[in-house]
Amino acid sequence: MSDFKYIDNHSHLNLNAFKDDYKKVIQRATDAGVKIINVGTQRDTSKRAVEIGDECGCFAIVGLHPVHTSKSYHDIQELGEGGEEFTSRGEVFDYEYYKSLAVNPKVVGIGECGLDYFRTEVNTKEIQMKAFEEQIKLAIEVDKPLMLHIRDNGKVEAYQDVIDILKKYKASHPNLRGDVHFFAGNIDIVNQFLELGFTFSFTGAITYGKNYDEVIRHIPLDRILSETDCPFVAPVPYRGKRNEPAYVVEVVKKIAEIKGLPVDEVAPQLLENSKKLFKI
Repeated sequence: MSDFKYIDNHSHLNLNAFKDDYKKVIQRATDAGVKIINVGTQRDTSKRAVEIGDECGCFAIVGLHPVHTSKSYHDIQELGEGGEEFTSRGEVFDYEYYKSLAVNPKVVGIGECGLDYFRTEVNTKEIQMKAFEEQIKLAIEVDKPLMLHIRDNGKVEAYQDVIDILKKYKASHPNLRGDVHFFAGNIDIVNQFLELGFTFSFTGAITYGKNYDEVIRHIPLDRILSETDCPFVAPVPYRGKRNEPAYVVEVVKKIAEIKGLPVDEVAPQLLENSKKLFKI
């Protein structure tokens, strides 16, 4: 890790958006001093994240995204910049399959998993919670952190439900840990996750959305991570383009700006935070 100054803690080079040029994208990241963690969303993308890790030296996270636990359609407007519309076939979490991936040395976490209440139907929450709890159990067994996906529909209900579930397991498994990916909650939610020992990662959205400033100022620097969530939400000055890991440098710069600290102080701390959480 001594050759890298930054980590993109949540990227998706395992998605179709990068199928033709992922090696070139990885090289651009390497040239920019960025290490990559590719995050799975279901069986095939989790397997692909591990394959890219073995082939190109990236790290991987494997798991089942909550939107893939039920059959549903997701369009460009919902997914936003960089998205590709898709229909989720609905997957039941296969504990042994994901465990077989999780034991690979390149795999540093379990996820992205959690709760997504943006679009809910009958039994959606129940199905998501079951898959989420299974992934918590796997994270505990393999002693790797969770990569949390939490999306609300104008409230903080999903965040609170995730916290309540985590508290139940944390009480008997104090080593349970993880990161709240693409955090968009309020200060009260921040404080509850801080008590649980979790970190928070931020995307390029902070370079053009002011509603992140307050929570970033509130969160201690040693509990913040940087990410792109590529191919989505490219930061300024790349808005409108496909996002990629090299652009995480702009996220780090913006975190430093919001914190009122020099980049040379912030970048090493964010790198250290990632190394500590993922044990890399």
